[in-house]
Amino acid sequence: MHSIPTQITFFEFLTPFVAAGLKTITIRDRSESHYVVGSQVEVLTLETQQKVCDIEIIAVEPLRFDEINQFHARQEHLPLPQLKTLIRDVYPETDELFMITFKRL
Repeated sequence: MHSIPTQITFFEFLTPFVAAGLKTITIRDRSESHYVVGSQVEVLTLETQQKVCDIEIIAVEPLRFDEINQFHARQEHLPLPQLKTLIRDVYPETDELFMITFKRL
């Protein structure tokens, strides 16, 4: 049983998009998929652990790497090729991913 996560980190270059409400999903692997719908989570920068804002988790859904499309890129606020490259860099061996949908509080 996992405890309910109360924090989530993003690369620093992505945090302004989260804070502005432009980035509304994040794609993570199973180890980072244990967020609970309806919970409030602190957003921190990965590099410096600086608090950016709070978000509410809306949904956590399975997503295969080859299903990532333009819709996801828009929600991530990144061009699709950059999004796919970033996910491959972070999770090079994983096709079983999770889409975490959230809203800024």
